[in-house]
Amino acid sequence: MATTTGTRAASTFPAMTGGAGRQLVAWGTQAWAAEQAAADIWVACKVPAGATVIGGYLLCTDMDTDGSETIDIDVGYAANGDVVADPDAFGNFGVQTGDVSVHLPVAGVWLPFAGALASGGPITLNRDTDITVTFVDDAATFTAGRTTLVVHYVCP
Repeated sequence: MATTTGTRAASTFPAMTGGAGRQLVAWGTQAWAAEQAAADIWVACKVPAGATVIGGYLLCTDMDTDGSETIDIDVGYAANGDVVADPDAFGNFGVQTGDVSVHLPVAGVWLPFAGALASGGPITLNRDTDITVTFVDDAATFTAGRTTLVVHYVCP
């Protein structure tokens, strides 16, 4: 298992807080020239202590071009000393085809956060927390691509 970091929202992590109710964004993007192995983790971005995650999405190119795709992606967060890691808190998305669909008119993947947000509502993280993407299973036929993760949150 490997951990990767890429371009992020700012070099001055963690992201700044902004006034009650004001929506803030953390994000990360990564170009993939080599295939991710099963169980690889990408640390996409970080939210600050007190952040309440209210939504977000994962957007990526079609990185598995096989007719029987196997790339499996989860989005969650790392342990932060206050909570244990929950690698699929924002989505256990399963195998993604990346094919053109009614949801995305070009080849690629767009996955709005769901998981615990859908079942229990917004999640507050009391310490600075890394937001992660886990490649549960690697691609059957890897093609180089790019992944971007966007996290919407508010702070007190």
